[in-house]
Amino acid sequence: MDFILGGGAACGACLFTNPLEVVKTRMQLQGELRSRGTYQVYYRNVFHAFYTIGKVDGLTGLQKGLVPGLFYQFVMNGVRLGSYAIIESAGHIHTDGRVSALKTTVAGALAGVVGAVMGSPVYLVKTHLQSQSTSSIAVGHQYKHEGMIHALKAIYRQHGVLGLWRGSSAAVPRVSVGSATQLSTFSSSKELVVDLQVFPEGSWLVALSAGMISSVVVVLAMTPFDVVSTRLYNQPVDLQGKGMLYNGFTDCFSKTLKKEGVTGLYKGLGASYFRLGPHTILSLFFWDQMRKLYQKFR
Repeated sequence: MDFILGGGAACGACLFTNPLEVVKTRMQLQGELRSRGTYQVYYRNVFHAFYTIGKVDGLTGLQKGLVPGLFYQFVMNGVRLGSYAIIESAGHIHTDGRVSALKTTVAGALAGVVGAVMGSPVYLVKTHLQSQSTSSIAVGHQYKHEGMIHALKAIYRQHGVLGLWRGSSAAVPRVSVGSATQLSTFSSSKELVVDLQVFPEGSWLVALSAGMISSVVVVLAMTPFDVVSTRLYNQPVDLQGKGMLYNGFTDCFSKTLKKEGVTGLYKGLGASYFRLGPHTILSLFFWDQMRKLYQKFR
């Protein structure tokens, strides 16, 4: 049930935040081919990106990759939040009755690693589909997938089982850092809000305010890893399944930093917050409230 509650909460958040994920993906891929002389600025900021995608690709363009997005959220966050809930229920994140920042960070990181590995193939497909666009505003490599199942089959036929986990070298640190930051700050913030007695005991505002605090920290810590992850997942590959732009996480990180500077690693920061912020707040809030209801009616 812990896994189902975690996955369900993340899917509920994904329905609202998937258009923001599309915008974030496009902005992170923009500028990737600067060295090839094909760099053009199609998206000046998050609001312009929304307008441009909606105008050229239509409203459905803003919901590209929704199906694999929901699958990814259910699998990755179901495993991640479910694993963390089990660790928390066993009392392993507390010291002398108080939340331990170190223990929550380690527990969140471990849960994130498991979730990232499990959800990596669907995240790969999601990134491919969300980057697909009309040629006039296309950024990054354009895959010709017709949907999630078609994409999984095509990748498997061309590159085998290991091809489905291409890009996981970036997904593991990305999700691990994000998970550790998110869950440790959420647990600590929730305890702080309760101690300050800002809201009545058991109020839903406790989880909501803790999620808002956590969202800011998560975005700042996770965006560089997210940019690298998006580029690794979406890069073109040769017949052997080897990336044609980057050799792995470290290579992509260093090339992006060298060619585009620190701002390149924080590309799409506004879009990242508009996506990760609400998603963090909503998923943690839904997760907290669903666990309370389950405990109440069990």
